[in-house]
Order: sequence, then C-alpha cells, then structure tokens
Amino acid sequence: MSSGSAIRGSRVGSSPVRPDERSEPAPRREVTYFCAAGHASEILFAAEAAPPDAWDCPRCGQPAGLDRQNPPGRSRAEPYKSHLAYVKERRTDEDGAKILEEALAKLRQRRGRGN
Repeated sequence: MSSGSAIRGSRVGSSPVRPDERSEPAPRREVTYFCAAGHASEILFAAEAAPPDAWDCPRCGQPAGLDRQNPPGRSRAEPYKSHLAYVKERRTDEDGAKILEEALAKLRQRRGRGN
C-alpha cells in the first residue's frame, strides 16, 4: 500500500542523492579552533570570508580560539537574574517610589477616586 508521499525515505534537510552536475559548491577553507579543554574543531568557512577570532567549541561549548598554545579561558556562567533585578540595577529606590506613586495616581483617576 502506497502512502503517496513523494519524499518517502528522505528526511528534512537531507541533500540530493547525487550532486547536480550543473552546479559547483562554493570554494571553502577549513579553520581549526582550540578550546581550553584541549579540543580541536575544524570549521568550514567560505574562502573569501574572514574567520572570527573566537568560536564556541562544538564538543564542550566553551570559547575556542585560533592559537593552540593560548586558547581562550573558560567562560563564566552568569547567574540567573529576574526582571526585577535588572530594573533595580537601573533605578534607585526613590525613582521606584516616584514611578509607583505616579502609576497609582493614574489608576485612582481612572477609577474616579481622585487623590
């Protein structure tokens, strides 16, 4: 029994079975990045593109650089901050009280209570 699917047996993102004879892949070059854990990752870039100085290691996720002898240090995990923590960094307690009072005054005015 046929399912009627034209792409049966292939998966999304797969390449054609044989390359198209009329097209040629763009020229590429391989650049090796080294992380502090000792991993070496070969990344392909377009031949005319300038490779970035740093790249995330695909094996451990740490930053990797072009120099094998001096790889970048491990990245520090930033602790989670709530929205309120970010707001408190930007506003003083006095600013917060003033903004709260203005918002409450507008709310009271909409409800018809006045001050």
